[in-house]
Amino acid sequence: MTFPVDYEFIKVDVPAEKVLRITLNRPEARNALSNKLRAELFDALYKADQDDSINVMIIRGDEKAFSAGYDLKMDLREDRPFYTSPGLGHMVGGWARHVVEGSFKIWDLAKPVIAQVSGYCLAGGMELAHSCDLIYTTPDAKFGYPAVRMISTADNHFFASVFGLRRSMELMLTGDSISGTKAVEWGFANAAYPYDELEEKVLDMAQRVASVPRDIQQMNKRAVHKQMDLMGIRAALLAGAELQDLSSLSKTAQSFGEKVAQGGLTKTLSERDGKFGDYRTRESED
Repeated sequence: MTFPVDYEFIKVDVPAEKVLRITLNRPEARNALSNKLRAELFDALYKADQDDSINVMIIRGDEKAFSAGYDLKMDLREDRPFYTSPGLGHMVGGWARHVVEGSFKIWDLAKPVIAQVSGYCLAGGMELAHSCDLIYTTPDAKFGYPAVRMISTADNHFFASVFGLRRSMELMLTGDSISGTKAVEWGFANAAYPYDELEEKVLDMAQRVASVPRDIQQMNKRAVHKQMDLMGIRAALLAGAELQDLSSLSKTAQSFGEKVAQGGLTKTLSERDGKFGDYRTRESED
């Protein structure tokens, strides 16, 4: 067995036979996805994918946040968990393409991955959940991509593939969030359960998934992903990454970066979202 392994920014345990669980462990930052956390996450997933005692993986956060997104306080160019050649937006060195490649590294694992979502699931956190094969959430979880209020498009522009034209337009044109209940209704998540039931429900599903022989499970997973590939999702996400890199050169995005440098990230985000009455409220900062 490859585990246990000691990590700094994630916790790993085996809560049931053949099930590996990864808990994002930056609660003070709402599990913001720093490059160092991402490196540990990929390492754990890769090890589990090669471990004969593991058939399925779970990724979860805590009650307040699955993940509030990428850590905007870090230098996006440093400590990346894998190399990505620079893109059109050299300011961040092809960041959009980098995170799209990361999503497909999870997508292309042989074994199924389940996202257990509660609290905030925003921006990069939503991308991480989307990269998983199954998503189970709480009714009051908050899914959204507020970054489109200052830079377009989303790093990993999967909205159209999942939500369809009108719903993806609404999310992209406003940066608003949807609840866990609505995420299920709109086809993003599989089911929503109260927080005190979520862990048990996810473990039950993980054990059902783990009961199918691994070689058959891998082909079943590939069958669905192959159809999604044939419908163009991989090419579409990479095309969206190019647009996102280009948009980093827009006046609005450049101005946002200057405001962060001058006034700090928290103040700038509060100014961005204050007019909408969401995300950066006093309640959300507790």
